[in-house]
Amino acid sequence: MFSAAIFDMDGLLIDSERTIMDTWLSVARDFGVDIAPARYLEIVGRAAPECFAMLTTMLGSESLFREAQARVRQRLHAPTDTPLFPLKPGAHTLLTTLAEAGIPCAVASSSNRQEIESRLDQVGVLGFFRALAGGNEVPRGKPDPAVYQLAASRLQAAPATCLAFEDSENGARAADRAGMRVVTVPDLKVPTEEVAGMSFRLLGRLDEAVEHVPVWFAGRGGVGMA
Repeated sequence: MFSAAIFDMDGLLIDSERTIMDTWLSVARDFGVDIAPARYLEIVGRAAPECFAMLTTMLGSESLFREAQARVRQRLHAPTDTPLFPLKPGAHTLLTTLAEAGIPCAVASSSNRQEIESRLDQVGVLGFFRALAGGNEVPRGKPDPAVYQLAASRLQAAPATCLAFEDSENGARAADRAGMRVVTVPDLKVPTEEVAGMSFRLLGRLDEAVEHVPVWFAGRGGVGMA
């Protein structure tokens, strides 16, 4: 049915979205700006340039955004004894199952390529992926399909043969527009009717997909060529 799996990263493989959101909201309050969580969530899943433009609007000026961004980065990059963004429950189990089944996997993330490599390496799963595609490598971010198309190309896989795993609305749209079926595993936001309707499956956590691997990837005779 499918011959490859492509994963989002933030909020799906690693528990990062909540920490990043809480840090931005806290820093904004330090500057006297109260950003509602629901408003912040509008940026989840988008590429960095678009996120930064939206945060600039929320904060009220570019200068304030730059000050806030520096403070956020300082807090997020403070030394810690454990990974700041831990692996999400069930992620390692699913990745191991796919590896044992010989299913090639890739990451299609709005984060830049260096962040993808660093964050996945810190939680010990970088080696599961044959290809990575970052938001800094495509002209437009999610919900545009470009990053998913790039990930599929690097796997030498036709998009229609790829099963995407996403947590966000924008990510699900991007994968769907790339011609992939989407398994949605929500993180911070309850899926909209649109996302539920476009989803191949809705799951509570990644390892709920393990029992379906023999069926979803049945008869894989090699990756379909793009």
